Amino acid sequence: MRVFSSFFALVAFLAIFVVATPGQNSNPAADLKPSADFDAEKARIVIGEFLDDFNVAAANADYERYFSFFDEDAIFIGTDATEHWDKVSFKAWAKPYFDRKRTWNFKAVQRHIFFDKSGDFAWFDELLSTQMKLCRGSGVLIKKGGGWKLKQYVLSMTIPNENVDAVVKIKAPIEEALLKKLQ
Repeated sequence: MRVFSSFFALVAFLAIFVVATPGQNSNPAADLKPSADFDAEKARIVIGEFLDDFNVAAANADYERYFSFFDEDAIFIGTDATEHWDKVSFKAWAKPYFDRKRTWNFKAVQRHIFFDKSGDFAWFDELLSTQMKLCRGSGVLIKKGGGWKLKQYVLSMTIPNENVDAVVKIKAPIEEALLKKLQ
């Protein structure tokens, strides 16, 4: 919870800083475009290969390789509302699955990758073909040591809009108790 509130404090500070900085650029979307010397298309290919390799490492139950994609202070957020892990905790949770060679096999079927102005930060979202059918992966990457590292990864299950009410009925009893505990 402390990381969550620290994150929002940082976002609020940055929002105030950006709004209070006079005369920079009247087009906020332009601030998201990398500088002219940054080759975004090449970086998209590299990151696409990085994310594909990340998924292959999981499918092959290659524990060390899979976790090498995460930065040391990375966060993994899973599909269950209680799944918010730092790297050490996520490794501990996942180890038995990797040891039994019963991991997950995700394949990207659609991917979007974006960069900050420096080209040192990227964020992505992707639709994944999984044993759970379509899921969405999203995350934040940082350029580090000549390559990329995941700072945050979020796995979400997709729910067709016409089925939301049925899904809410299924998860309501569990999540009502969790909401009471969190509030």
